[in-house]
Amino acid sequence: MSAPRHTASEDIHSILIGTSFIAVGIALLKAAGLVTGGIAGLALIVSYATGWQVGLLFFALNIPFYELARRTMGWTFTLKTLATNALLAAFTAVLPLWLKLDWVDPVFSALFGGTIIGMGVLALARHRSSVGGIGVLAMYMQEKRGVSAGRVQLTADILIIAAAFTVIDFGRLALSLLSAAALSLVIIVNHRPGRYAGY
Repeated sequence: MSAPRHTASEDIHSILIGTSFIAVGIALLKAAGLVTGGIAGLALIVSYATGWQVGLLFFALNIPFYELARRTMGWTFTLKTLATNALLAAFTAVLPLWLKLDWVDPVFSALFGGTIIGMGVLALARHRSSVGGIGVLAMYMQEKRGVSAGRVQLTADILIIAAAFTVIDFGRLALSLLSAAALSLVIIVNHRPGRYAGY
C-alpha cells in the first residue's frame, strides 16, 4: 500500500519548521562558542574567524553543492534546497532581533542545539529538501547506495569539526563533537531506508 504524497502546503510548512529549528540550533551553538558539522559548521568556523554573518556564509558555502543536488537528486529537490537555504540565511539574520542569548550552558547548547538542528534536517529530508552541502551527499548515499545518511553525515562532521581547532579551544571542540553526535543520532534513528514513504 503506497503512502499518500505530501501536498505543496505540507512541504512549505515543514520547510518553515525545519529552517526555524536549524536557525535556533545554530544560535544556541554560536552563543556557547561551539560549532557543528556540515556546511553550518564551516559557516560558524569562518564566522568566528572573520566576524561575518553566519547565514550569508551558509548560503555562499552551499553554492557549489546545488549542481551536485541537481545531478543526483533532480530539479525539485534542488529548488526546494535552494529555497530552504535562502530562508535559513534570512532566519539567521533576523533571529537576533527576536531572541537574545547572552549566555547558554555549553553542554545544554551542544546536546539541545545539535538535537534541534537534527530535527530540522529530518523535517526537511521528509519533504525532499535539505540544507545542502554534506546533507545532499548523505541523502544521495542513503537513497542510491543504501548507506545510512546519519553515518555519512557523522563521518563528514568529525572531519569538519576537527578543522575548528583553529578557532576554538579543546573543551569547546569536544562539546562540538557531542553536538554533531546528537544531530546525527536524530537522523540515524528516524531516517532509515524504507521507513518513511511520504514523498
